[in-house]
Amino acid sequence: MQKPVVTVMVKAARAAGGVLLRNMNKLDAINVIEKDRMDYASDVDEQAEQAVIKELRRAYPDAAFLGEEGGKQGKNGGSLFVIDPLDGTSNYLHGIPHWCVSIALVENGEPQHAVIFDPLRNELFTASKGSGTVLNDRRVRVSERKDLNGAMLATGFPPRERERAPAQLECVRELLRSIEDIRRTGSAALDLAYVACGRFDGYFEAGVKPWDIAAGALLVREAGGRVCDFKGAATGPMDTRGIHGRALLAGNQKLSAELQKVIMQSGFAAACA
Repeated sequence: MQKPVVTVMVKAARAAGGVLLRNMNKLDAINVIEKDRMDYASDVDEQAEQAVIKELRRAYPDAAFLGEEGGKQGKNGGSLFVIDPLDGTSNYLHGIPHWCVSIALVENGEPQHAVIFDPLRNELFTASKGSGTVLNDRRVRVSERKDLNGAMLATGFPPRERERAPAQLECVRELLRSIEDIRRTGSAALDLAYVACGRFDGYFEAGVKPWDIAAGALLVREAGGRVCDFKGAATGPMDTRGIHGRALLAGNQKLSAELQKVIMQSGFAAACA
């Protein structure tokens, strides 16, 4: 049975999804700012984030929030909701139909509940610690692929991390010796959701922030998968904004170990240290 807090988070995610859907056909009128080199935000991101916070505050008036757009809001010590109101902003602004809303409830740095909502496909991924991962009304698991042979992986090339591109491309070159292919979708949250339900066998990326991965990391773990940094260590607390992103890989237990080995041997892990 869905936890009460997840029910509230789902309502908040659907509210943000409504904002995003209503503005899809008004892209020419959206005010876009460049937060950093090739890192964009828009009025719609902010509106969607406010829609999430409004719904969550109705049920949890003392909660704090860590959002991609609004930063940290509220007092420390209570519930902390980590929010990406539009993961895949660049896709959205280019009219590419692949983006989502991501919300995680974090306690002591660890995600406890997670919701990722894809409004275009009406796909709702939810998880609570110790309760498994659900896609709409169906329990899901990570893929059972035992090694990298024939695997389908996902990655990203963060615009602020381009100095690491040579090492990442070397890693990709090594992986392509055995895997089927690599997808670069533009949404880390959906990449992790797809690992959780077995659509992708694995995922790796550097430069991701807590709001990109907090919900997705819990989805993968509750679906029987492994999430760690490139050296196999914990991904770090999800309750701090952080100036720099972090490195993360995900997959089932066996495949993630092989993926980590290639990342280490190719020099990509060292480049991200």
